[in-house]
Amino acid sequence: MRLRVLAAMSGGVDSAVAAARIAEAGHDVTGVHLALSANPQSYRTGARGCCTIEDARDARRAADVIGIPFYVWDMAERFHRDVVEDFVGEYAAGRTPNPCLRCNEKIKFEAVLERALALGFDAVATGHHARIVDGVLSRSPDEGKDQSYVLGVLTREQLARAIFPLGDSTKARVREEAARRGLMVADKPDSHDVCFIADGDTRGFLERRLGAAQGPIVDESGQVVGSHEGAYGFTVGQRKGLRIDRPAADGRPRYVLSIEPVSNTITVGPRSALEVTAIVAERPVWNGPVAEPYEPLACTVQLRAHGEVYACRARLSGEEVHITLDAPATGVAAGQAAVLYLGDTVIGSATISTAA
Repeated sequence: MRLRVLAAMSGGVDSAVAAARIAEAGHDVTGVHLALSANPQSYRTGARGCCTIEDARDARRAADVIGIPFYVWDMAERFHRDVVEDFVGEYAAGRTPNPCLRCNEKIKFEAVLERALALGFDAVATGHHARIVDGVLSRSPDEGKDQSYVLGVLTREQLARAIFPLGDSTKARVREEAARRGLMVADKPDSHDVCFIADGDTRGFLERRLGAAQGPIVDESGQVVGSHEGAYGFTVGQRKGLRIDRPAADGRPRYVLSIEPVSNTITVGPRSALEVTAIVAERPVWNGPVAEPYEPLACTVQLRAHGEVYACRARLSGEEVHITLDAPATGVAAGQAAVLYLGDTVIGSATISTAA
């Protein structure tokens, strides 16, 4: 069956090869690059980010080599509202967001898919390293590049219209194929860090938007051990950059245990105090092959992108998912996604609200 496919082309090697594979399979493919900044010069340039002027040019060149039509869609206003402002707001509330996950949810598979369907396309293809089998999202065989975690927020309806042509490929194979196809991005480094923070200074970016707000750093007993210029500059599990005035009594490193935005207080303590076994998550999305688990379901959970996977039991209660870990996890931060798996298959996700 020949499909009309919109290929989202970021300017990197993955999306270029994905578009080439879809076109070679005989589908009617149109490439589109998303302009996510009203002032692209303010976003990253070179190899450190994405969404840059260079990326738009690289995407156009790749489309020319593949031989498909190519357009640039202005998504700057939507991106600023749904990703950048969300990022700032989450940090202001003492949570740790994942902007790449939010971009996939709100931009690539909500705004773009909605427009694509309105224009008569059947599906959207991206260069994500993940698989869809019978409408179900699963991990990539390339463990180091697997992106099923940041796609875990997608609904069944969105997954039904998504195509991930790189699903069964390793990154090394993708680069080899790009070179064979004559795509100039074959050796282009992967993007990393937050694309909309031009200098990579997240704390400085947040301070410019939220303002400096001095507050105390306290230990578990409530004793003040230092000060800070803004609670938004910290995340649970952080060890470096705490600027504590006095060492712990046992001489061991201290970590951020909690962030209280109302009192503007950071609490620090030993690594052992970071251990949690009970997680409550909100805004659940069930997109896998099993029904909503109103009784405890034995599965696994991933709590950060490229993070460790934990055996657990998950249960839906109202609008919350209660997750009990078989072994303690550390550095679990509110605002991050908890993505649930059966083997390599995603069964659902939710946003972490509390952990103990």
